Amino acid sequence: MAIVEINDLQKTYDGGFQALKGVSLEIGEGEILALLGPNGAGKTTLISVLCGLVSPTGGQARIGGYDIVSDYRKARQLVGLVPQEISLEPFTKVIDAVRFSRGLFGLERDEAKIEHILKQLSLWDKRNNRTMQLSGGMKRRVLIAKALAHEPRVLFLDEPSAGVDVELRRDMWELVAKLKADGVTIILTTHYIEEAEAIADRIGVINKGALLLVEDKAALMERMGRKELRISLRAPVGAVPDALSRYGLELADEGGTLVYTYDTKGEATGITALLADLAAAGLKLADLKTTQSSLEDIFVGLTTETSGEDAA
Repeated sequence: MAIVEINDLQKTYDGGFQALKGVSLEIGEGEILALLGPNGAGKTTLISVLCGLVSPTGGQARIGGYDIVSDYRKARQLVGLVPQEISLEPFTKVIDAVRFSRGLFGLERDEAKIEHILKQLSLWDKRNNRTMQLSGGMKRRVLIAKALAHEPRVLFLDEPSAGVDVELRRDMWELVAKLKADGVTIILTTHYIEEAEAIADRIGVINKGALLLVEDKAALMERMGRKELRISLRAPVGAVPDALSRYGLELADEGGTLVYTYDTKGEATGITALLADLAAAGLKLADLKTTQSSLEDIFVGLTTETSGEDAA
């Protein structure tokens, strides 16, 4: 069942800049969706519209069945937001900042819940510290605690790993997994491809305000992934023999390696014919190695294609 429903959502700013170009998307309850895209792609704008910080200029969106414009109070009650920028009142104690966020949503005081959230985020020992005394990583933990204080069903994380160390990033991934287990839906934007690969159920790629695709992570890599066959030669060559031109081979390692790229979804990879033709051309092999393309390769390919189409 979809808890977030987006239909032809648009945002055009004064001056004519179109930040969102008819985005449509459904996000299931308890799902983790990672939105990938370069700077200026529209990731933060999309989150800001869904969270009620920016007004859409077209289309509709519902969270938990509530329209984000006509039923914005009920929709906002279901949402927690961890913004990209760290903005905290410097003299407020950590525990008071989290209590205040819970109170903003009209919820009763619940010290057990606050304690649970702070302990989840390794903030309990620093609960009486003023936020100005915390490191950048700890401040980001406080932002997450504030976003969770009112027990939202949908959590938006806008570049949650920006500027944090590897250890904190791993801790956050573990927290996201626990929240998912509790049924919380999580939408995160990230520049870290490894973050999307590590924790997301589905990957969305957005560029220049348009959603290029949204697909199951494993299916995306299977459908669009490519493999490389690296053929190490016993003796280097100066050029690829003409008899092998149809394979699109590339030379590497100063002529000591031939690189053959093929589509993983094709039944016939062409490798058998290639090896036979290599032997016929008098090339002797020393070793064979295959590598699977990463999600980063896929992402770069998609955004490059979009840029090329715009240029055309």
